[in-house]
Amino acid sequence: MDVVRILLVEDDRSIASSLVEALGADGHEVTHVGNGAQALAADEHDMVLLDLGLPDMDGRDVCRALRQKSTAPIIMLTARSEEFDRVLGLELGADDYVTKPFSLRELLARIRAVGRRTIDADNAGTSRDNAPQVIGPLVIDRRSRRVHLHDDEIALTAKEFDLLAFLASDVGAVRTRTEILENVWDAHWYGPTKTVDAHVAFLRKKLGDNGWIEAVRGVGFRLEPPS
Repeated sequence: MDVVRILLVEDDRSIASSLVEALGADGHEVTHVGNGAQALAADEHDMVLLDLGLPDMDGRDVCRALRQKSTAPIIMLTARSEEFDRVLGLELGADDYVTKPFSLRELLARIRAVGRRTIDADNAGTSRDNAPQVIGPLVIDRRSRRVHLHDDEIALTAKEFDLLAFLASDVGAVRTRTEILENVWDAHWYGPTKTVDAHVAFLRKKLGDNGWIEAVRGVGFRLEPPS
């Protein structure tokens, strides 16, 4: 994997120092800031590691603001174990999360996985043969990573788009949660499968009809036009 320019947003100096050293040893360029204001004022980076417990702003507000001005992947670092906090962070545009305390091995694996998905998306965007997919009134353009429903564009997070595109790769077929995690997240995903359900809920809401994504009890999900 190429060098990733990482913006580390972490107010705990001891944690930040350890992460800067470890990430640097792994070959990455790391810029550390200690609060939300500095994060929003920082130059563009390839990836953001964002602690939610910041001294000046709620990390979720920082996540929302960063997503509005940048497409760089965001990995949340959070001591909050409640599922609501993790799901809300993902809904605000984060690409992944790691719950403290975490191992350096896990964090590096998440960084590599998110980086690979970003590269794959960029490569897909350069393909001239990747024509938009039309599923009834739904149009998925993988080259531009845009989605239109009844000619209206739907704003999706990077992960929501990846999930929709994967389900749409075989319309009507049931995809298991494990398949979805391996293809949309990573083959070595450490998190719960409920992450899939949360993102499906976000997608259903944005598509405006739960019928687009059907849950198959005990198996997974299928995408097809509502009846």
